Amino acid sequence: MHLITAVVRPERLRAVKEALFRVGVTGLTLTRVSGHGGEGSVVEHYRTSALVLEFHDKVKIEIAVSEPFVETTIQAILSSASTGQVGDGKIFVQALERVIRIRTGERDNAALTPVTADEVQQQALGQPAGVS
Repeated sequence: MHLITAVVRPERLRAVKEALFRVGVTGLTLTRVSGHGGEGSVVEHYRTSALVLEFHDKVKIEIAVSEPFVETTIQAILSSASTGQVGDGKIFVQALERVIRIRTGERDNAALTPVTADEVQQQALGQPAGVS
C-alpha cells in the first residue's frame, strides 16, 4: 500500500480527477495549498501599492492505493496534470503501514477499495451503471 501525494495546478484539478476515475482510482483527499518552487515571484499592483506574490496557489491531492494501482495512478496524474511549464507540480510516493476504514473496521487493502468504485469508473467512462 502506498500514499501518493500530488501537488498540481488548480486549473488541472478537473482533468486529474477525471483521469484518476477512468483508471478506477476514486478515493482521494483534496487540500488547497500555497507553495514556492521553481516559478518566479509575481508582482501585482493593487491601487498604488505593488505586491510581490512569492507563493502560488496549488492543489494537494492525497490518494491511498494498493500496489497494483501505484504506477497507474502516477501515470494518470502525469498525463493529466502536465502543461510542460515550470510549476506543474510534484508527485510523492510513500509506503503505508496500515489503513483502517472507520465505518466497518476493514483493514489495509480491503479498506482502500471504495464501495462505489465500479459505479464511479463507469460514469467516468460515460457508461450507465451496471454495464461493463
